[in-house]
Amino acid sequence: MKKQFFQFAVLFHPTEEEYKTGTRSKVLVEISTIFASDAKEAGILAARQIPETYLEKLDQVEIAVRPF
Repeated sequence: MKKQFFQFAVLFHPTEEEYKTGTRSKVLVEISTIFASDAKEAGILAARQIPETYLEKLDQVEIAVRPF
């Protein structure tokens, strides 16, 4: 299958309680470019970049993927 470039970023969003205490959304992985077969594969490769400290909070992590 032909591969193409994708860009991705990984974001963290606080819960409502965390937001009330001053925690704000932040970028965990800056915009990066990867080579993948499709957006699903790009998302899987992006997920591998999530820092270990956030693996227990995956429901608060967002992976944004778009074709380049």
